[in-house]
Amino acid sequence: MKKTNNKILLIALGLLLAFGIYSCEDKFLDEEENYLIDSESYFNSEDDYYLALVGAYDLLQATYVNNLLGEIASDNTLCGGESATDVVGFQQIDDMIHTPVNSNLRDIWNWMFAGVKRVNYFLEFQDRTDFDGREIMVAEVRFLRAYYHFELVKWFGGIPIKNYQDALNGAGKRFAPGDETSVPRYSESEVYALIESDLIFAVNTLNYTAPQIGRVTKGAAQALLGKAYLYQDKFSEAANVFEDLIGNGPYQLASNYNQIFELEGENNVESVFEVQYTDGEGAGFGCLQCSEGNVAVGFMGIRAHTGPVYDSGYSFNVPVQESYDAYSIGDVRRDIAILDIVAWADATGAEYVEGYEHTGFYNRKYLPRKGDQNIGDQNLTNPNNYRSIRFADILLMAAEALNRSGVDDTQALNYLNDVRERAFGNSDNNISASGTALTNAIWEERRLELMGEGHRFFDLVRTEQAALAIDGFEIGKHEVFPIPFEEIQFSNGNWSQNPNY
Repeated sequence: MKKTNNKILLIALGLLLAFGIYSCEDKFLDEEENYLIDSESYFNSEDDYYLALVGAYDLLQATYVNNLLGEIASDNTLCGGESATDVVGFQQIDDMIHTPVNSNLRDIWNWMFAGVKRVNYFLEFQDRTDFDGREIMVAEVRFLRAYYHFELVKWFGGIPIKNYQDALNGAGKRFAPGDETSVPRYSESEVYALIESDLIFAVNTLNYTAPQIGRVTKGAAQALLGKAYLYQDKFSEAANVFEDLIGNGPYQLASNYNQIFELEGENNVESVFEVQYTDGEGAGFGCLQCSEGNVAVGFMGIRAHTGPVYDSGYSFNVPVQESYDAYSIGDVRRDIAILDIVAWADATGAEYVEGYEHTGFYNRKYLPRKGDQNIGDQNLTNPNNYRSIRFADILLMAAEALNRSGVDDTQALNYLNDVRERAFGNSDNNISASGTALTNAIWEERRLELMGEGHRFFDLVRTEQAALAIDGFEIGKHEVFPIPFEEIQFSNGNWSQNPNY
């Protein structure tokens, strides 16, 4: 969340004391739950609701690890780092040998449920005080609950939800110690039903223009709703939502692909939803989610780089040769998405150190740039926003939904070629296909357009291509990740482990 004009404010010390929400939750149900401090007497003014809203947004910043691992788990990249023991949890996920004892998977579970707790705190008291704009805040919070739940169901399948039936009607209830032994894990379809309910409310309540840059809009809610439908193979429903968004929303493809991932390209005309980061302090390896910066950016930086344009980093998430070679001649996206470090060093005189699993390539979209005015550890406080949903992604999801529903291959092809024409600067490389051939072309285009943005693993899983693309992927196991060992133990047998873990 940026510390710039007209952007949503950061959590102040007063909020941390009154709201009692610290980012360093060590587990889903913390027995020393310190965020309940004075909570029953909160929500007495619009300011209270606003600060609670900021707190609900704040855990979006912890999704940096979700996005990083969404690439590492896929065929796009190798884990990298300094050595085979550098962030062992990452290395295991890359090799598909992860188990329920994995600190990085535990982080995803903990941090996304921390977001759910903050959201449900707001929703539990949503009707205490009335003021103009309250319903807009409620809609934003319900979007955020859908976003956190979507991340959880993608990674872990069915999850525990407190007071499920009430939640379907927009209520929220915080977990309390002991709930882990009584609140059930709901099925994936039930989790998606709640996601849909929250997003439909958000779509019907929000406007295309947000009160502040970085806050949720109607377009973001439509985009996530369509994506949730697509992940369930509800192609007709997805197509309807995407067509309405494309036809009535204010978005369009940015004319210059090169600028999208630069600082000046943040929140541009193509941006449907971005996770806002700042270069503020607060990061440390003991509490990475405490950073207001995008930690993933430093993790992906060039190891020991000295030269122009880029700061150095830890050389994780390195693209493989096959990813680089997947682009056709003339496709401008290749050199925007992937940095050829050898060619870069030859051209500029830059120096670097080869890390573990060195491929010769880096994820250029999210490399740390010089001059970002980082405060504190530059590797942990990068201000680069995460482009969570771009209009190009919307066009390709719409194309897939239209094609796979059998509704309109002609329009699907138009959307696909809109994306390709920007990539090549002309229509000479447009595709002509229908049916299954068009489906495969759309899937390949998603890889090229969204390279390095954290979507690849989940695209492969939902389209049943993962076993063919990812070494070590086992059908019937690796479609989801294991529930952290501690959570299974805490539940005293109430929550079952995912199959084959």
